[in-house]
Amino acid sequence: MSADFDTFKQIVEAEEYFKFFELSYDAKVVNVNRLHILKKFSLNIKEIDEQNPSLSFADKVSLYRAALEKAYQVFLDSTPQEQKLFKVFNQKPKNVVTLTEITSD
Repeated sequence: MSADFDTFKQIVEAEEYFKFFELSYDAKVVNVNRLHILKKFSLNIKEIDEQNPSLSFADKVSLYRAALEKAYQVFLDSTPQEQKLFKVFNQKPKNVVTLTEITSD
């Protein structure tokens, strides 16, 4: 596995991250959940960076690799709607009354 920071910073595609970290993946899972995996991965990286500010990139590579694997694993067992990583999944639809809001008096 290459631990080159410049290469890492240039990656934009989910598949490129999997190749960089030498992780196997199911292309169908990535195709369906691409943005969600990348969002979860970026949140994981942010947490790693905040908790380990003094570590060098070389020292963080294994943590980042585990973070991508974790993000991928989440979407093997869960859906984007369940994870609610994006604002659209947290917004309540306007002009809609849900069944749970209806009460009988």
